[in-house]
Amino acid sequence: MKYFILTSIVTSFAGILTAAPLSLVIGDGSSIRDTRYTINDKPPTNDLNRAAYYKAMESESKTLVDAQISELNSAPANVKNAFLGAMIMRKAGIGGGPSAKLKLFKQGHKLLEDAIAKDPKNAEFRFLRLIIQENAPGILGYKSDEQKDSELIRKSYKSLPEDLQKTIADYNKKSKVLKLQVS
Repeated sequence: MKYFILTSIVTSFAGILTAAPLSLVIGDGSSIRDTRYTINDKPPTNDLNRAAYYKAMESESKTLVDAQISELNSAPANVKNAFLGAMIMRKAGIGGGPSAKLKLFKQGHKLLEDAIAKDPKNAEFRFLRLIIQENAPGILGYKSDEQKDSELIRKSYKSLPEDLQKTIADYNKKSKVLKLQVS
């Protein structure tokens, strides 16, 4: 008769539970290790701290931008590239030498455009791109989708979450392209 014992070493460090990888011990002494999950693992969510994200997008603070980039490295895959790409492009506009700025911009551009290609009707991704396009120097040639993005955002606006609607309405006040009719 075979029996199974699930083992895991659980420790506490500063009140935070941690766990060694799980293993399954089979009656004959052999074991199967599963190193994929530990107690610390967070399930993937679609939750991002959008207020902090958009605050960093507006700011000139490299510290805020870097903090958002760090946060986004663990963001859910379905939103990571769009948000990370836009934030990297934002970082390019804050400081550094021209070659470093261009390198960052291209890196972020690829991530954002790949995300939009995978989900072209995502109004928030298009909003991120619009923000970057409106604020990018003309020499970068990154202005060609402003009208398309504005149109999709205007069409989708009422179906977006309330907090995103507020963010878009606030941005609309300074946008020359969006021209959203909100009361």
